[in-house]
Amino acid sequence: MYRLLRAPLQPVTYSRWLHLCVPALLVALWMFIGPEMPWVPLLIAAPLGLVPWVRLVEGLQARFLLTPHDWDRSESAISAVPSKRWNDRWRTLLWLEVRFVLAAGAWVPTVWLPALTVELVSIAMGHPLGGDLMLPFAPPRWAAALLVPVPLVLLVAIVVLLGELITAIARRLLGPSAAERLTALEERTEQLLERNRIARELHDSIGHALTVAVVQAGAARAAGDPEFTDRALSAIEETGRAALEDLERVLGVLRESGQRPSQRPTLVEADRLLESARASGAAVDAQLTGPLDTLPGPVTREGYRILQEALTNVLRHCGPVPVRVRIEMARGRLDLEVSNPLPAGPALTHGGGSGLRGMRERAALLGGEAETGPYEGSWRVRARLPLERIR
Repeated sequence: MYRLLRAPLQPVTYSRWLHLCVPALLVALWMFIGPEMPWVPLLIAAPLGLVPWVRLVEGLQARFLLTPHDWDRSESAISAVPSKRWNDRWRTLLWLEVRFVLAAGAWVPTVWLPALTVELVSIAMGHPLGGDLMLPFAPPRWAAALLVPVPLVLLVAIVVLLGELITAIARRLLGPSAAERLTALEERTEQLLERNRIARELHDSIGHALTVAVVQAGAARAAGDPEFTDRALSAIEETGRAALEDLERVLGVLRESGQRPSQRPTLVEADRLLESARASGAAVDAQLTGPLDTLPGPVTREGYRILQEALTNVLRHCGPVPVRVRIEMARGRLDLEVSNPLPAGPALTHGGGSGLRGMRERAALLGGEAETGPYEGSWRVRARLPLERIR
């Protein structure tokens, strides 16, 4: 009862009423052309339901008028895409037929009940309408005055019930099919993977730049040597410029959803990371074996980020310590290993943060593996990335 009383104040009541009246207007127009054949509109609607784009039009109209509260939601219960399978076309055809039938059922009370209200008002005011009356008899004026709101209440109740019914049918017949739900799920998964990848990119790039800047600034202040300070500032400037380039590239991807990341750094530029670590005071012993410039794009890009995160963790957690870097193109895979001595004191576990998890995720996405943890008195990061399946 409370819901019925609130219905006249809800915009969705009138939008659903409009949705019911649109095909009713077409039916009423046809009644002036061929009243002896009222079933013709149903025949005309049948072949239209088999047209793929009709489902898109009907879905958009149903979303806008029947469920305006979730009009722009991607997970709406009403689909708004063309029919791709015959099952969707048959459902659209059935929807059009049901819609015409319900529209005809809504048209009669929409016309008859307001007219009945006008007739009751005229009788209550003592000026009954002439001609044929809709009422079988003329009630007394006091009875007519009491009955005036009844047709309007009936009209609201009918509109609300038919609106709920047509909305439920729309969700059933115009709702996404299993194939469409699977496609939407795949798109959602791609979006989440892309967001996670962008988060990893920002974490690795910006985290590396800030770590180098902090280590360099602290070393320069402790050294008190103008020449060392100049080298530290140069390293901070170079690392910061590279981080800004990465940031601009990632922000460009976020601004334009259809744009794919481009010009990401690769292992060919590994010397930049090694020199940045050396400039921060770390003694880097690097051995790069094989034609790294021939690596598949995904492998060389993800390998660069794994190396960057590994060196960042060394500087952040251990400071300027000796670092051993080995990158080798073995048979069918790329081996990457970064190790450094653990500092004295409590055992260092490097936490279990997003950096280590990001390295493992990068390797797993390529079908490889990444191991991180203590190894023979050192902290070791070892990644193995397959080449053949990527090619």
